[in-house]
Amino acid sequence: MPIRIPSNLPAQDVLSSENIFCMDEKRATQQDIRPLEVGILNLMPNKIETEVQLLRLLSNTPLQINVDLIRIDNQVSKHTSEQHMNAFYHAFSDVAHKRYDGLIITGAPLAHLAYKDVKYWPQMTQMMDWARRHVQSTLFLCWAAHAAMFHFYGKQRYLREDKLCGVYEHEVLHPKNELVRGFDSLFFAPHSRYGVISESDYETVDGLKVIARSEETGAYVVASDDKRMVFITGHPEYDPETLQQEYTRDLNAGLNPSIPINYFPQDNPTAPPLVRWRSHGNLLFTNWLNYFVYQTTPFDLEQLNKS
Repeated sequence: MPIRIPSNLPAQDVLSSENIFCMDEKRATQQDIRPLEVGILNLMPNKIETEVQLLRLLSNTPLQINVDLIRIDNQVSKHTSEQHMNAFYHAFSDVAHKRYDGLIITGAPLAHLAYKDVKYWPQMTQMMDWARRHVQSTLFLCWAAHAAMFHFYGKQRYLREDKLCGVYEHEVLHPKNELVRGFDSLFFAPHSRYGVISESDYETVDGLKVIARSEETGAYVVASDDKRMVFITGHPEYDPETLQQEYTRDLNAGLNPSIPINYFPQDNPTAPPLVRWRSHGNLLFTNWLNYFVYQTTPFDLEQLNKS
């Protein structure tokens, strides 16, 4: 089944070229089913790149999904045209009345800022609180996962001296959890971050469970028992070249970055990256949509947390 996205969104051409089924609003109105309503709060600088990555993963299910792209504030984006933002993004105030089956909050390049120094932290906390009342299941990615742990549970991250960057092997701790259904016992996933929250901090929160972890990266997949919140500390949505682009950017900026771990064959940055995370990335999003969203959400979204 397709994802429903705004007409003329640039991502549509990319996804169509990959034989991914998308439909615009006009065609979707002719479908006599109740689609899932999913919002994406996109905090990443390159909005279009992140849109493509996430929409690609959301499309890999038999469910029809209506997608709303949401912006945190009205600040001009440095890497995405205001024309694009005005055409395809909703201000939070315009969708605050809605209820969603699922919400994705992306990461953001804010590693060295204290949460309360982030210029949109008040809006961020407002939206996270809103999601607890208006969204069946919220998926927090990378920085957003740490921000949510701090906001809801007071768990502070610490910053590594060196950047955790590369593709790391992880182990599944709870294979019967639906979020990792179909996963291999060991699997790979990309990370690109300085922040770390210790596994013990996750484990001391009642109702949270570390589902997958790595010796190098710590907790990777964490979820609440009620399926309302999912914390992903890495980037399963990354394209094959994303870490390469980040490495080249930091190299050109004179930051002397380390070569991403387990990414280039023989650690040779001139060689094409070795891609070994995409199947589990797709499965993770498919499982979230199916078991944490579709199987648990009310048919009438107005009944969601009406109290």
